[in-house]
Amino acid sequence: MTAITISDQEYKDFSRFLESQCGIVLGNSKQYLVRSRLSPLVTKFKSGSLSELLRDVVTGRNRELRVAAVDAMTTNETLWFRDSYPFSVLSEKLLPEVAEKKRPIKIWSAASSSGQEPYSIAMTVLETQQKRPGLLPSLSITATDISASMLDMCRAGVYDNLALGRGLSPERRRIFFEDAGGGKMKVKDNVKRMVNFRPQNLMESYALLGKFDIVFCRNVLIYFSPEMKSQVLNSIANTLNPGGYLLLGASESLTGLTDKFEMVRCNPGIIYKLK
Repeated sequence: MTAITISDQEYKDFSRFLESQCGIVLGNSKQYLVRSRLSPLVTKFKSGSLSELLRDVVTGRNRELRVAAVDAMTTNETLWFRDSYPFSVLSEKLLPEVAEKKRPIKIWSAASSSGQEPYSIAMTVLETQQKRPGLLPSLSITATDISASMLDMCRAGVYDNLALGRGLSPERRRIFFEDAGGGKMKVKDNVKRMVNFRPQNLMESYALLGKFDIVFCRNVLIYFSPEMKSQVLNSIANTLNPGGYLLLGASESLTGLTDKFEMVRCNPGIIYKLK
């Protein structure tokens, strides 16, 4: 058991390190999460124990280890078409509204995890184009994540049956995926071509990303401190074109964090428009 136990001080030191690196606040009593996420790295990096590994992470002796630790802690499971209403709003309200400006539409998925959100956006765009031919001008989707391993998975676009069963209808599976062998399926090239995946730490400058009309930053802010939430939201506001939209997770709110957006009720759901 000694290999997978950590002291309160080790937990506090690692928590401070994680917040400084990527803004994630673990809070109290999440030792179990650190153990479950980082224990596999003990063997991989030939550490004597989890405690030793944490010390090496915090003191910065091994850059590859530090990157792997952040990678492990920022990997989150996600769903296809999560909560469904953001994608209905995208198709029925946002895309037609932005299309009226007669210029290329740019969408940002700000925490792409294993790819379900940006690919769900791409599928929604393709469905909208089919329903309303000629509506949309050229459109691009930028998807970012802090995790290099997640970005590799996104670019591959290959998913097993367990992942495919989480929110993806049989019809969309048939239309947008092809067999990849071994019981897995791959996102078709016409969907993949719509999304550009690139690394981005939400605590760092977004200047190189350019400007966007619509930003999905869903179920990300819940892991940040109030100060970091405010910083991220104000930075996102600066990336939006005039009148651009921000979509948050169903349980997330802007209250007390920024005054740069106005709430728009969509029935169901709430989105935010840049003032």
